[in-house]
Amino acid sequence: MADIQDAQIVSSEPSTQPHADPTVLTSLEGLIKQHITSIDANKTELKKLREMVASALSNDETYKLHEEEAKKAAKVKAATKSELMKAPANKILVDKANELATEVKEADASLSEYLREFARLTGSTEFETDDGEVREIVFVAKLVKRSSRG
Repeated sequence: MADIQDAQIVSSEPSTQPHADPTVLTSLEGLIKQHITSIDANKTELKKLREMVASALSNDETYKLHEEEAKKAAKVKAATKSELMKAPANKILVDKANELATEVKEADASLSEYLREFARLTGSTEFETDDGEVREIVFVAKLVKRSSRG
């Protein structure tokens, strides 16, 4: 974070100004590229370490025996759950829970847009709820690879 502050980037929301200081922009681009490289390298190393751990586990006879027992128990558990889920009352509960989860997800997405607009219009990154609690509006940015178009 100190690197970003050194680059004099203090806004938590993307600027609507089309022109930024070229020095700050170059510095920021460098930081972004360094972080991407570091994250990619760490992900590669993490994958190797996880493979090594998995290999160590799969080569242990006691672990393999316990894993087989756990798989058998999981099959029994899944069969029991399947039978219980056939009951009409449980089907209704699951349907209601799924419907409510969808509503919550949609409401969260709408709230996010409303808060972004509120922050844009007011310049504030705080919002006071009906019960007097002050909450901070946080913006999240994520970098994803573009899908290749053939």
